[in-house]
Amino acid sequence: MDRIALSNSAFEGDNNAYLFADGRETVMIDTGDGMASTREQLEAAFADRGLTFADVDRIFLTHWHGDHTGLAGAIQAESGAEVHVHEADAPLVAGDEDAWEAMFDRQQAYFEEWGMPEEKQAVLRDRMASADTATETPTVTPFEDGDTFSFDGGDLEVVHTSGHAAGLSMFETTLDGRREVFSGDALLPVYTPNVGGADVRVEKPLEKYLRALQRIVDADYDRAWPGHRDPIDDPAGRAQHIIDHHEERAWRVLDALDRKGPCDTWTVSADLFGDLESIHILHGPGESYAHLEHLERAGTVVREDDEYRLADGVAEVIASKEDERWHLEY
Repeated sequence: MDRIALSNSAFEGDNNAYLFADGRETVMIDTGDGMASTREQLEAAFADRGLTFADVDRIFLTHWHGDHTGLAGAIQAESGAEVHVHEADAPLVAGDEDAWEAMFDRQQAYFEEWGMPEEKQAVLRDRMASADTATETPTVTPFEDGDTFSFDGGDLEVVHTSGHAAGLSMFETTLDGRREVFSGDALLPVYTPNVGGADVRVEKPLEKYLRALQRIVDADYDRAWPGHRDPIDDPAGRAQHIIDHHEERAWRVLDALDRKGPCDTWTVSADLFGDLESIHILHGPGESYAHLEHLERAGTVVREDDEYRLADGVAEVIASKEDERWHLEY
């Protein structure tokens, strides 16, 4: 297995594409985005190994985001490769117009609900319109949690880890006798994947992501191969760190409501993240909403129309610091 780092201007760092080319079949996990420069990098990496896109037999995609799927259609056009993706993300990857229209409609509804200013909405729409760099749309074959694919004496087992994206999936395998996982954006070595904004289709996004993280902790993999940057040698420890990070962020959300009184999601986001630009205009309020929604269901926060306030008695808990952390049920 080879890890191929492909340029990405986003804050997560270089994208990873993973290539299995030592047996009868040539298999990829993720493809990078569809930019011409990325295609040149991937073609050069293939040429170094005596391969072309026409040699690819199967592609497994961790989720629908363009920086992971952008070249899938182009590779399939040259090779006829099967492109596999979770059933929840399959319509988006396949370019289903109804699925994309429903996504855009839901985003717009959230922008209004969150209290996103119109000028920020305009900036965000321009950013999202320029984000789709795929030149060709693939035909896809859906999979679901627990499905196992075999090739060249090895297996990839699907581990569905919804949160960052509805269909986000990892692929568990054994490499050199070690239990390892291709974690996509479910587990990254530096940044915490956005929840709430990165895929507005996900219901209860924080709850689902915390469950996914706990699943990684319980699995105790020997190593994770993420969608961005370098391998993770302690996946369980990294997953637990992100769980702790979200508990700390919950405290910050509660503190913001305590200081500001009833307010909308955009106001909480501004308190947490400051002034936002580019794609962060989506991610900041999205993550704030994910926390507010989670705390509302826990009974810690009360929603009235599009504003949130602390539930009765919570301000006293914050003031007394009786608990060192607000425990999030998942």
